[in-house]
Amino acid sequence: QVQLVESGGGLVQPGGSLRLSCAASGSIFSISTMGWYRQAPGKQRELVAAFESTGFTNYAEFVKGRFTITRDNAKNTVTLQMNSLKPEDTAVYYCNAAGLYLRTGWVDELWGQGTQVTVSS
Repeated sequence: QVQLVESGGGLVQPGGSLRLSCAASGSIFSISTMGWYRQAPGKQRELVAAFESTGFTNYAEFVKGRFTITRDNAKNTVTLQMNSLKPEDTAVYYCNAAGLYLRTGWVDELWGQGTQVTVSS
């Protein structure tokens, strides 16, 4: 069974930094895109950053210059380094993997369980 396991998150003061990590476990041949989404209370889930297998990265405007996404294709991991955090970054952050080619077949999309990030003084 393939799953996404997240780590990181927590409480940080405004201007601080956090690092989120996500590892896809299981019999995986390849993953097209790995990325991070977030959902704040009362709001829809939104893309934060994504990293395609081609090396192309995509960032939401509200995190450009502050967050950096990295990916290790060999280990099927993706990391989000978050700097200069703001209170409005407070949300549950979800790891996402899209276009998974597994030993058992093709899977369109998987989600992690989510990790809370709270930015507050």
